[in-house]
Order: sequence, then C-alpha cells, then structure tokens
Amino acid sequence: MTFSDAELDRYARHLVLREIGGAGQAALKAARVVVIGAGGIGSPALQYLAAAGVGTLVVIDDDRVDASNLQRQTLFGDGDIGTTKVTAAAQALGRINPYVTVEPVATRIDATNAATLLVGADVILDGCDNFATRLVVADAALAARVPLVSAAVGQFEGQLGAFRGWEAHLPCYRCFVGNDPARADASCADQGVLGALTGVMGSLAALETIRAIVGFGDDPAGKLLVADLLAFRFRTLSLPKDPGCRCAG
Repeated sequence: MTFSDAELDRYARHLVLREIGGAGQAALKAARVVVIGAGGIGSPALQYLAAAGVGTLVVIDDDRVDASNLQRQTLFGDGDIGTTKVTAAAQALGRINPYVTVEPVATRIDATNAATLLVGADVILDGCDNFATRLVVADAALAARVPLVSAAVGQFEGQLGAFRGWEAHLPCYRCFVGNDPARADASCADQGVLGALTGVMGSLAALETIRAIVGFGDDPAGKLLVADLLAFRFRTLSLPKDPGCRCAG
C-alpha cells in the first residue's frame, strides 16, 4: 500500500502516532467499513472515518434528508433536503476526502439482504434508529465474524459497544439486549435528542471502528460505554457472555 505526497501530508498526524504510523494508515486505506444509517450517529462517524482515510465506506440508508435532521446530522445542509441521505453523504464525504471511495446504498437492510450487503466488510458500524434492524445487523455480523461497533442515543444519554461474539469469552449484541424484536422503539421524534450528543457518540463510534482496523490501546470488546451528559458522566460496564445465547453454541 503506497501513499501519494498529498496523502502523506493529509495523514501526517496519524503517521507520527506510534500506535498508527504507516502500517496503521495503510490498514485504514485497505479497509472496507459498512455504516448502517447516515443519521445522527452515522453522520459524524462517516465524517471522521472519511477524514481518517478509510479506503471504502459503504453507507446504507433508505431515508431522505429532512429539515428536522439538520439539528444533529451535520453532514447535511439546507440544500440536501429531499435528497436521499446516502447520495448527500457521498457528495459530502467526497469533499472531505477525495481519496476515499463511498458506496451509497439507498435501501433498508433486513434479514433478506443483510448477508449480501455486508460481504467484504472489515468492520460494521451500526447507528440505525430501530431495534429490529439492530438485531438483523448484529446477527449478520456474528454469522460473518465481522467486528460490530454499535452506538445508540436518546435524549441526553448514549451507549457504545464493540462486539465479537464468535470469540469464546466475548458477548454478542444479543447477550447485551436480549431477543425481543417486538420491543417498542423510542424515536428521537418522540423523545428528542441533544444534537451535540450524537456528535460525541458518532465520533466515539468512528474511533472504535478505527481501533478495530488498526489495533491500539485496550480492547473494548465485552464492555459498554455509557454516557450521561445530564450528569457529566461516562461509565464503563462489563458485559458477560450469556451461556444461553446462540453465540455460545
């Protein structure tokens, strides 16, 4: 993997980090990351993944930009209202980093297409807004043995976890949330959400995606980061593997 002089200038602050360096930046350039949802979490995550030089970003979302999105989905502007999110995202990411390939997929991921849509992924970042889709993505990631970075927000709180449930000692996403796909979803439209919170959690999700590709610092798998921004507090919880879960055999 080689870099042009322009790329070396662009990624200079990564290249001087011992934990990333040339080998890590090359791994980022070679990586294929699938991002589920270009909304509150996906928007900042995509910006930082593109800026970091992730070689291929697959963006899956069937929604269109609405005026109510602009309070937190900073990838978009007034001129994008009515445009499919994946199209607007691809255009914005191209402006951020022309060395990144963006593959927009304007469809809803479900049990019938998940395995196909996730083929070739090195990491999956899930920032979608409903529980049923999260379970579908988590199951597909587990079956394909692809690391899953999952982030969620609500009002002033956020959660972030990295899952590799095929490993004997690590939980999958279902170990954490259970198996009830019919549970009620609390939407941002119903409850509201602090715009800057989505920026915090989306950026952290991008960081954990980069960590999964490059490998640095402590392994976050098997832990859950919980942010309570009303209380100005972050907590880290341990997530045990459920011996009765499908990932435990």
